[in-house]
Amino acid sequence: MTFTLSDLRVMTEPQEGGTYEEMLGLAQRAEAIGFGGFFRSDHYLPMNVPPESEATDAWATLAGFARETTTIRLGVLVSPMTFRHPSEFAKVVATVDQMSGGRLDVGMGAGWFEKEHVAYCLPFPPPAQRMDRLEDSLEVCTRLWADGPGTYEGKQFSLKNAPGYPKPTQRPHPHIIIGGGGPKRTPRLAAQFGNEYNSFGAKPDVFAERKQRVMDACANQNRDPSSLIYSVMCPTIVGKDDADLRRRSQQRLDFNRQNDDVNAWIANMQNGGSLVGTVQDVATRMKAVAELGCQRFYLQIVPVSDEGMLELIAEELVPLLR
Repeated sequence: MTFTLSDLRVMTEPQEGGTYEEMLGLAQRAEAIGFGGFFRSDHYLPMNVPPESEATDAWATLAGFARETTTIRLGVLVSPMTFRHPSEFAKVVATVDQMSGGRLDVGMGAGWFEKEHVAYCLPFPPPAQRMDRLEDSLEVCTRLWADGPGTYEGKQFSLKNAPGYPKPTQRPHPHIIIGGGGPKRTPRLAAQFGNEYNSFGAKPDVFAERKQRVMDACANQNRDPSSLIYSVMCPTIVGKDDADLRRRSQQRLDFNRQNDDVNAWIANMQNGGSLVGTVQDVATRMKAVAELGCQRFYLQIVPVSDEGMLELIAEELVPLLR
């Protein structure tokens, strides 16, 4: 499979630092260069940097991006359904989709970072209950986004003749991304509700196994597995050469206040499935996953100040993927 720049999405982690203006600048550059999308995480608490770091609200910033960009797709990977009531979430998503002119992708997940839930007094039930909440949220949101009033009786949330306005611009709903590595419920929910399944990391064996689970779940639901997009999100550092790679990687370590040896850190990230390497190295890693059916890559860039890496990807990496 060949890739163009529009098959690549820029992915940011603003809870690790990045003001609205800094992210907007990166989003507008990504749009001007020709990337297919600009995405951000949805977290309230920094993980690898001091707690004083900016941790902006995902949906407030997306609303701003929706009005200050014109063509690039926008979205989250992913919004934990523990953060918001699903009826509120559905209304927020529909509003931002209208504001963007129908350019919104919405990633929905069960939530996993317990520390931020404790810090902000957010519910964090056991895993099975979080998955129940995710499934109810998917039912509630898709019914509210659809035509006509929504009615649903779930384990945790229900609707009764809810009109569900405003409706999103995209019909019947925005592009839904289901991500995660769970062996049972995640594949089933991806097959039932998803337009896209997203896996973390570019390890070919892991991607192949997770993709097969989703395809099996599609078969169980009589859904054509080719009707889903299969994608990967990876921490990404692309260097022009080995020296540039070490320089960029050291900047990442310094940003995170880590004292790791840079060469050992690079090797560890590569072994974990990250897209960390020279242009040629990263192209080889991406091709290996693409041969197994990956159709889209989300390039996770930390910090937001990428120092020209977007241009490097567009000018030198993408031609190697054609």
